[in-house]
Amino acid sequence: MNVPLLTVRDLSVEIATDTGTFRAVDGLNFTIPRGKTVAVVGESGSGKSVTAQAIMRILPKVARISSGSILFDDPADRHPPLDVAALDGTSERMRQVRGGRIAMIFQEPMTSLSPLHTVGDQVTEALKIHAKVDDAAAQARAVEVFERVGFPDPKRALVTYPFELSGGLRQRAMIAMALITRPALLVADEPTTALDVTTQAQILDLIRELQADTGMSVLLITHDLGVVANMADEVVVMYRGQVMESGERDEIFRRPRHAYLKALIQAVPRFAMEPGERLTPLRAVKTHATVGTRPATVSPPRNVLDVRSITKSYTLRSGWFSGKLREIRAVDDVSLSLRCGQTLGLVGESGCGKTTVSKMISRAIKPDSGQIHFDDGSGPRDVHRLDGSALTAYRRAVQFVFQDPFSSLNPRMTVYEILTEPLRIHNIGTSDERFARAKDLLDMVGLDRRSLRRYPHSFSGGQRQRLGIARALALEPQVLLCDEPVSALDVSVQAQVLNLLKDLQSALGLSYLFVSHNLAVVDYVADTIAVMCRGHIVEQASAAALFRNPAHPYTSALLAAVPYPDPERPLDFGKLRSGRFSNPAAWPEPYRLAEGDPGVMTDIAPDHRVRMMSTDLARAA
Repeated sequence: MNVPLLTVRDLSVEIATDTGTFRAVDGLNFTIPRGKTVAVVGESGSGKSVTAQAIMRILPKVARISSGSILFDDPADRHPPLDVAALDGTSERMRQVRGGRIAMIFQEPMTSLSPLHTVGDQVTEALKIHAKVDDAAAQARAVEVFERVGFPDPKRALVTYPFELSGGLRQRAMIAMALITRPALLVADEPTTALDVTTQAQILDLIRELQADTGMSVLLITHDLGVVANMADEVVVMYRGQVMESGERDEIFRRPRHAYLKALIQAVPRFAMEPGERLTPLRAVKTHATVGTRPATVSPPRNVLDVRSITKSYTLRSGWFSGKLREIRAVDDVSLSLRCGQTLGLVGESGCGKTTVSKMISRAIKPDSGQIHFDDGSGPRDVHRLDGSALTAYRRAVQFVFQDPFSSLNPRMTVYEILTEPLRIHNIGTSDERFARAKDLLDMVGLDRRSLRRYPHSFSGGQRQRLGIARALALEPQVLLCDEPVSALDVSVQAQVLNLLKDLQSALGLSYLFVSHNLAVVDYVADTIAVMCRGHIVEQASAAALFRNPAHPYTSALLAAVPYPDPERPLDFGKLRSGRFSNPAAWPEPYRLAEGDPGVMTDIAPDHRVRMMSTDLARAA
């Protein structure tokens, strides 16, 4: 039992590019003990995913294993350890191992699942390939696995398509697909990056439970040190294809030795940060935007945005051919205020209505009822009644920063075309003035002016997000609607972007509506925070008051689901396991909301409001 399940020795992977060959993985060494979890940590581009692809032998055609070995000592196989690196990736032996004895969960479940096949077909396919069972046996086994990974209706999952599932259920489907063959090793490549904190905690708890039940080993690839502190037995820290530091989890966190690991820990947002303390990115971004006090011409304090009792409902079919309709209230009686020059954080789980609110503010969709007022200094005006030149001015004043920087940038346009397109649409400036503005925008976000002729694909994720911010600033807006702007970024690039947003706000007097599910990030950037659940704002307060004294049970659950990069502060999986915290009918009194009761926002302290059941219902209770 002391023999490791997987031993990686002197592994090197080379990738051929137009400019030559470079080593994505360079002399890598680590082992995975039986029944244990090993976390590989590092920034994007450090070689983590390439390592996983090498173990699975699914490297892209431009990559090859140039040296080293990957010894897999399968407990179900009495033969000597198998050197996976020496096998042909298309050989029958490798096909037996891949998906059968070594399974993988990919980072983005929506792109990893076929949209044309049911979840049941995709999960049973793996079992049919490796176990040679008939359809009935495969479906019966799939229902067992669906139930084990937490599907609410395992039998219905057999005939469900991926687009019908939430992000958390799609990730559970990926786990079911990986586990149906009972593998000895599970490779999890950023399995929770795109998930909100409560769903992430549930998925991590599921992996821990399945590991305890089956005795499988886990190779966890992540850049989230909070996840590592809660999941790993051993840690391998990678940078540019090499191991910077490795060891047992507790030793790594308590006594980090390598400067890179220390810097990685300092780049993580923490709740205990001092007022005015800044994140320390691994590589600073030099910007030319003036940082310091706000412009001297700042107008008297005012609400630049006032959202008043907005609602939005959608009508959905109950089934493909049922003809029955059901109404989903995505946003229900939401009121918010954004002060000029400040940041309002809007947090909650996926599907709670955060993005719908920001879309209504940007006039991408229209509320069913309620009003949104914008005040540029000349007095509040109803956003959804604007037209003509007033609407054009509003479009300029309120800009969007999107979650995925790659899909929000046109791949056929150069940086110059992307940055000047808003100016062309609004007929601003001459050609020379637009060129000068584009260079200034790159200076603001810390990108080289020589980047103007490059295309989005040639930038890293963090650089693309800075391009998205630069484009949003092109029209000199007053408000930025930031929809999960750092959720897809690793911790060091996230620190760069968050510091950049704070610097730009200080220099330009910007106001931010910052939508996120990461409470530590929101705590770092926001002045006021509103917590959203099932279309309702359930609590609103200053950042300091909310995190020091959360009143609503849902806010407490969100805080409990945030993984700390500290092994001595583990997640309380038991508290998060039931999932009842996001069910208004299961909340304790006086916060419980019955069907059809939106409740009322109640002041419990200065600038601290909580949603409680309506007074009449409270009396009846």
